[in-house]
Amino acid sequence: MRLGAALLGAVMAALMVSSASATKRISGDVGGQIGPYLESLVALRSSGERVVIDGACLSACTMVLGVIPRDRICVTSRARLGFHAAWHPDDSGRPIVSRGGTQLLMEVYPAAVRRWIARRGGLNQRMMYLSGRELASMYPVCH
Repeated sequence: MRLGAALLGAVMAALMVSSASATKRISGDVGGQIGPYLESLVALRSSGERVVIDGACLSACTMVLGVIPRDRICVTSRARLGFHAAWHPDDSGRPIVSRGGTQLLMEVYPAAVRRWIARRGGLNQRMMYLSGRELASMYPVCH
């Protein structure tokens, strides 16, 4: 299973990092499992590419804010980040909040994002969105 996750992460990293482009554009990313996202984001960080958030960046995608240096991220007016608690399926397939996964998310996020989340009651099963002026107050607007 670990080998499969590592392989998936390597494939995702290869797809995300393009040597022909100095910019990674994020839009319409609904997230996924934390482990593979962290692996691909670490590879993206190592590439030196800039990141433009230009649409939905939900769930695990939001870890981009803590993995990629702030000075290499910009947001457009369409950027919309969605945060929720980490979860895993129980034996019947129903989502169960993962305390460890949620704690990991909070540790990855930068302080300003953690404070924003805390002001809204913390991460839970409900998606909370960061966009518009609030997001632009934390990250540079793309020009």
